[in-house]
Amino acid sequence: MTKNTESWGSRVGLVLAMAGNAVGFGNFLRFPVQAVQNGGGAFIIPYLVSFLLMGIPLLFIEWSSGRFGGKFGHHSTPFILQSMDKRWIWKYVGVFGIFSNIAIAAYYCYIESWTMSYIIHSLIGSFDGLSQHAVANFFTDYLDISTSTTGIPYEALVFFVLCIALNTWILSKGLSGGIEKVAKIGVPLLIVFGIFLAIKGVTLKAGINGAIHDGTKGLNFLWTPDFTSLANPKVWLAAAGQIFFTLSVGMGSIQCYASFLKKRDDVALNAMSAGWMNEFVEVVLGSAVIIPIAIGYLGIDKVVELTNVGGLGLGFRTMPFLFEQWGPVLSAVAGSAFFGLLFFAGITSSLAMGTPGMGFMMDEFKWSRKQSALAFGLVVMILGLPTIFFFNEGVFDEYDYWAGTVSLVVFALLEAILFSWVFGLDKGWKEITAGADIKVPLVYRFIIKYITPVALILVFTGALIRPANDDWTRVSLRGWTLHNESILGQLQHKGAGPNNQWFSKSFYAEAPGIVDSVYSIPGDKFFFRTSAMDNSGKVNTRIYQYTPVKHQLVVEKGDIVTTGQVVYIGKVINRVFFMDMARMLLLTVFLLISLLVFIAWRNRTKERRNGI
Repeated sequence: MTKNTESWGSRVGLVLAMAGNAVGFGNFLRFPVQAVQNGGGAFIIPYLVSFLLMGIPLLFIEWSSGRFGGKFGHHSTPFILQSMDKRWIWKYVGVFGIFSNIAIAAYYCYIESWTMSYIIHSLIGSFDGLSQHAVANFFTDYLDISTSTTGIPYEALVFFVLCIALNTWILSKGLSGGIEKVAKIGVPLLIVFGIFLAIKGVTLKAGINGAIHDGTKGLNFLWTPDFTSLANPKVWLAAAGQIFFTLSVGMGSIQCYASFLKKRDDVALNAMSAGWMNEFVEVVLGSAVIIPIAIGYLGIDKVVELTNVGGLGLGFRTMPFLFEQWGPVLSAVAGSAFFGLLFFAGITSSLAMGTPGMGFMMDEFKWSRKQSALAFGLVVMILGLPTIFFFNEGVFDEYDYWAGTVSLVVFALLEAILFSWVFGLDKGWKEITAGADIKVPLVYRFIIKYITPVALILVFTGALIRPANDDWTRVSLRGWTLHNESILGQLQHKGAGPNNQWFSKSFYAEAPGIVDSVYSIPGDKFFFRTSAMDNSGKVNTRIYQYTPVKHQLVVEKGDIVTTGQVVYIGKVINRVFFMDMARMLLLTVFLLISLLVFIAWRNRTKERRNGI
C-alpha cells in the first residue's frame, strides 16, 4: 500500500495550524453570547474548570493517539483507534472522526462564505447610510438565494461555491505547502485584526460618534459575576459545550494533524500551546469586540435581547451598522477587519476538517492528494446545498446540532474510554510524555483516567435528558418534561409545536397573538405577523410566510389567534419534513463512511494474507 509520507514543515507552522483549527467562529461570535447568557464573569469559572478537566485532557489524548497511529501509517481516526485496540468496534467508533468533519464543513463553509461576501460589502460601502433595521434585513436578503444584494444571481450560492473551491485548492497543496502557509498568515492576521477591534471597542467614549456608553461598560457588564448561576446545571453544560466547540476536540482533525508528527516529536507542549493560544483569543480578544461595541451604541437591554438570537445574528445583523457610526473610511476598515478575522478563523478550521477524510482516502484507496481534496470539496458542496436552499426550514440547525454538538460529545467520551481503560493509561501516559518538552503534571494521570470520562458521561447524560426550563429539581423517577433542545426532545420534535406532520392541508398558529400586519415584499413573498405581550411585558412577534397560489389565508389584520388555530389552508410542507430530511442525510453519510471503512479493512486483510 502506498505510504502517505507528508510531514509538517516547522513546529511553528504545526502549532499555528492546530491553533487555527481550534480558533473559529465560536471564539468571537459564540463565547461572548454564552458568557452574557450564563452568569457573566461567573461563567469563566465552569468554563476554566471544563478546560482543565476536559479540554486539556482531551488535547493530550488526541495529540498522543494521533502520533501513535501515525507510526503505523494511519492518518484518520478509524484505523488510528484500531491501532490502539484491535477489536472491530473501534474502527467504526472512528467513523465519527471523519463524519463530523464532513458534516460540519458542509454548513461551516457556508458561514465562511458569508464572511467573504461581507468583506466585499464592507469595502464597497454596501452598508453606508442603512438603518439598523435595514442592515438586519440585508442579512435576511442575503440568505434568501432568490434575492441578490450585489446583482449577482444566487449570490449566497456563488460565494459558497467560491469558498469550497478555495478550501479545495489549498488542501490540494498539502500540509506544508497549503495548510501550514495559510496558518502562518491567517492566525497572526486574525490576532492583529482582533487587537485592533478590541482597542476600538474598549476605548469607545460616550457621546462620541453616537455612542451612549463607554466601551468599558460593556466589559464590566460581560464580566460582572452572577455567582448564583453556578448552582444551575445549565451553566455547566453550556461551559462544557463551549469547550468542545472552541477546541475542536471530539472531531478527529487533531488526531489527523498529529499523525504526521515523527515518533519522538513533542505532543505535550504543542497541545498546551495550541490550547492556551485558543483561550487567549477567545477570552481576551473574543470578549473585547462584540459586546463592548454593541453595548456602547445600543445599551445593555438591547444587547441582551439580541443575544437571544445568538452570535451569528449579532455579528452579521448588527455589527456592520455599528461600524458605520465611525464614518465611511473607518467603517470600511473595521468591517473588513471584523469579517476578515472571522474568515481566517473559519478557513483555518475548515482546512483541518478536510484532512481526516482526505487522509483516509489517501491511506486506504491510494488516492492522490489532489483527488482526495477534490472529493472532499464535492461531497461538502453537495451536502451543504440543503443548508443554503432550506436554511429557514432548519436544515442548517440540524447539521449543527447532530454533527457539531452531539457527535463531538459521543466521540470524545468513547475515545477517552479507549485511551484510559482499553489501550491503558500506562501506555497512554508514555505516549503523552514521550519526547515531551515540558513535565506533564502527574495529577493528569488521575484526571484523564477518572475525572474526564466521568465529566463526559455527565455532559452527555445532561444533554440527553435535559429538563424543560432547565429545572433539574423536576427530574424524578416518575418522569419529567424534556427540554426542546435535549437529545431525546429533539428526537421527539418537541419544539415543532402544532405543525408536527411532514405534510398537511392546514397550517396552525404556533403561538397566541394578534395579527398586526399582512404584507408582501419584492420577489412575491407574502407574510403575516402576530404579536403578543408575555408576562414580563415583552412583546413577542411571529412572522409566517405563505404563498397565495398554494394557500388561502383564513385570518385578517386585527384577528386574535390562539396556538393551534388554523391560519391558512392549502398544500403545506412543514419544517419537520426538512428537519428529518437533514437527519436522514447525515445518517446516510455516516453509513456510507462506515461502508468505506469496512471495504478498507477488508482490503487490508487481503493484503496481509497475500503478504503485500
